[in-house]
Amino acid sequence: MSTPPVRVLFVCMGNICRSPAAEIVFSQLVHEAGLADRIEVDSAGTIGYHAGHGPDRRMAATLKSRGYAIHGSARQLQARDLQRFDHILVADRENLADARALDSGGDFHSKIQLLTDFCTETEADHVPDPYYGGQRGFERVADIVEDACAGLLAAIQRNG
Repeated sequence: MSTPPVRVLFVCMGNICRSPAAEIVFSQLVHEAGLADRIEVDSAGTIGYHAGHGPDRRMAATLKSRGYAIHGSARQLQARDLQRFDHILVADRENLADARALDSGGDFHSKIQLLTDFCTETEADHVPDPYYGGQRGFERVADIVEDACAGLLAAIQRNG
């Protein structure tokens, strides 16, 4: 009997900058660790405004310059995601509140947490939205996401 995969979902507001960055970075880490058959990765946004769009071109360029393959398209977070995924990592406290609001019974609140809770090197209490800023903001997001994703993978490897 095979063990079901660990399912990880990254969430931000529009699903075009922060959460796809985390999905892309984490997917590559999972692949490099030889765990692609044991860990499933996805991302979503708390709003559906950008549904079907790929990652923001500035975020994509930032990640591409760091050696990541760009993939994915935006979708909106659904209540069923709370049941389907084992770990739901949000970019900021507003995303945390929005994701938990979909869980009216509170059954899945423990699955939903800030991505930055897994940072080990970077000082951050949230992943800032770089959408209206310059290139420095996208680099900052990539730095935070790389650190947090490495910490998340280590935690999953330790605890499942």
